[in-house]
Amino acid sequence: MAIDADPNSCLAENLGFAKAESIVGTCEDISKNMDKIPSGMTKERFIGMKVQEAVEEADDFDLLVMGRPEGPGCYCYVNNLLRDMTSKLTTSYDFVVIDNAAGMEHISRRTMRQTCTLVLVSDYSIIGVRSTKRIYELAKEIGIKIDGAYLVLNKVSGPVSAELRKEIDASELELAGTLPYNEELVKWSISSKPIFDFSDKTIKDGIEGIFNKIMERKKCR
Repeated sequence: MAIDADPNSCLAENLGFAKAESIVGTCEDISKNMDKIPSGMTKERFIGMKVQEAVEEADDFDLLVMGRPEGPGCYCYVNNLLRDMTSKLTTSYDFVVIDNAAGMEHISRRTMRQTCTLVLVSDYSIIGVRSTKRIYELAKEIGIKIDGAYLVLNKVSGPVSAELRKEIDASELELAGTLPYNEELVKWSISSKPIFDFSDKTIKDGIEGIFNKIMERKKCR
């Protein structure tokens, strides 16, 4: 199960779903059309049913998209719904991967109260690594149970310097691997093609190495 929990949804498009339904869209449609709720069924139960129907299915994975509100308002209700749905869905899948927005806000929402593997991605900079450290510290402070925390350096243009290595060590995150800056990936990113169409061996091998390292040390309690 892949969950796109970024309000600026892009995971769905990267996975080949150009017009995926979203939790937000489902909630807003029901709010505007309350007469669609069957007699004898609560609004919450009806929304839960419709959200389950919004799950997109591919050959090897399913996808659930959070989406973003069209008008003013907070994500409190939608986030609670996503958290509730996620806790139920996790029992039906071998893996649940959640793509969150960059930054710290999604951590404070506690979409997941427990995670087997937290993967934080930084650009090739000391400021970026320090930002991942703050996110990791916040997650621990608010009581999210984390069994393994990893750092991935993206768009790397040279060897990891001693100074940058020092920052990584201070973050207490294990470096799962690095991905080089890649012109072919830049060209692909403006092509609107799904990630499965990208075939550059350097990037694919790098991602596979990162995945294998995480899976070798993965521990879930």
